[in-house]
Amino acid sequence: MTTEEEKTTTAPAGSARRALVGRLSWGLADQAASSISNFAVGIYVARSLGVTAFGVFSLAWVTYGVVLNVSRGLATDPLVVRFSGVPDASWRGAVARSSGTALGLGGALGAACLVAGLGLGGRVGAAFACLGVVLPALLLQDAWRFAFFAAGTGRKAFVNDLVWGVALVPAMVVAARVGSVAAFVLAWGASAAVAAGYGCLQSGIRPRMSLARGWLREQRDLGHRYLVENVALSGASQLRAYGLGAIAGVGAVGAVRGAELLLGPFLAVLMGLSLVTVPEAARVLRRAPHRLGAFCLLLGGGQAAAALLWGGALLLMPDRLGELVLGGVWPSASQLIVMVTLGVAGAGLGTGAAAGLRALAAARRSLRCQLFASACYVGGGLGGAAVAGTVGSAWGVAAATVCGSAVWWLQLRSALRERHHHSIPEVRTS
Repeated sequence: MTTEEEKTTTAPAGSARRALVGRLSWGLADQAASSISNFAVGIYVARSLGVTAFGVFSLAWVTYGVVLNVSRGLATDPLVVRFSGVPDASWRGAVARSSGTALGLGGALGAACLVAGLGLGGRVGAAFACLGVVLPALLLQDAWRFAFFAAGTGRKAFVNDLVWGVALVPAMVVAARVGSVAAFVLAWGASAAVAAGYGCLQSGIRPRMSLARGWLREQRDLGHRYLVENVALSGASQLRAYGLGAIAGVGAVGAVRGAELLLGPFLAVLMGLSLVTVPEAARVLRRAPHRLGAFCLLLGGGQAAAALLWGGALLLMPDRLGELVLGGVWPSASQLIVMVTLGVAGAGLGTGAAAGLRALAAARRSLRCQLFASACYVGGGLGGAAVAGTVGSAWGVAAATVCGSAVWWLQLRSALRERHHHSIPEVRTS
């Protein structure tokens, strides 16, 4: 091979790697902007309203998280799987339908929240009623993020979250003057509406709610399974928390939450990568299918190694610094660092296989994995708590996460073999 030929063959690979690093970087930057905004909102509301009112706000926040998982499963997860790296015309048509679906879901579920809030009354009812009003904007803003990452333009997602963060500042100041939970919920949603409107300008696409039913019908083979996956994922952590509190006391829940907060920066990185792993796996599948397994292994192995390094650094943290971060929670939380780190490392390893299954559109396999992993998570966490309290629960979750990761990888291997088998044309001997 001549020198010129070497340049022509290696240059595209180098540029592809640079493009991949760029997209991953924007994913991390976007998640950083989103995480900082969420953290700032929580701190500001807590300091402005006090513990009880902040608990009411947290109920609305948790409900939003559940609704968000529903929207992602039905609207944006199928978009990322099937329309990452496709021609622009195809992407634009799909985004109009998926964003319209997210907006329609926000309207329908928001109406349910509004009715429930009016029926409940009081501060809780007012918070839920206001959440119902702002849910369409919240879900549409999230839909734009996934649409931009599917197109490989994570910079636009980052800018959109930045616009939301900037709009939050005056909205929160106004809400603080009113001094009610409902005002803070409305301020949070109103600033999201600004970012959602800006997303329409960024993309030049108008959400088409009239096409939502068609989108749901077209994507029902993926959407329904992703919906169950997402709800199972968020529901498992809630069940474990409630069960742990009942078995070992509320203090045990606080200790586990404290240990998880210590890994918060790494978890933010993990969430940022999750925005781009499926689109990148889908691109690898389209351009070099034989490299998908290695890509997923590198992705999962890298995240697991990073989690272990972060956990090792936490073990070396002086008690004085730990008490500065967590206060009185540090002594109990520090005993769980090893177990929580192993659990996060296992989850990181599994995300590589999960990205591969999503890229392959193997929704049945990924649903099976998620249900198994969620059942193991709840069973390990509560079984361990029954045997050995807080420490037992942490060890049970760590073991369950590693087992769940193994199942993800077994299913990915089977899916890759199945695809390889179907891609080989049958050779007739007669």
